[in-house]
Amino acid sequence: MKIGLGCDHGGYNLKLEIKKYLGTKGIECVDFGTNNDTESVDYPIYGQKVAEAVVAKEVDYGIVCCGTGIGISLAANKVPGIRCAVVSDTFSAKMSKAHNNANMLSLGERVLGKGLA
Repeated sequence: MKIGLGCDHGGYNLKLEIKKYLGTKGIECVDFGTNNDTESVDYPIYGQKVAEAVVAKEVDYGIVCCGTGIGISLAANKVPGIRCAVVSDTFSAKMSKAHNNANMLSLGERVLGKGLA
């Protein structure tokens, strides 16, 4: 399985934690940026990059992060074929895939702790 990751500056640290965790599980990640938390960037750029990679089947699924998870999910969902769910608990994450066939998850660094994420 290959997971595409993307974030803006508000989700950068959470993306790093997710990338590290997935690596311990042997899951390949493709990082679409951003690559720091000090420079303000526009979240739509990174939500779109990951979404387009999912649709093109360059990656199997996508995970995107911003401060709340809301903005970057809206950007991803503008790409036809994407079903990106903002989740803040494990039950919602599981149900988004099982009942809504989500192909992307969106997480908020300012909403979730790294343990829950």
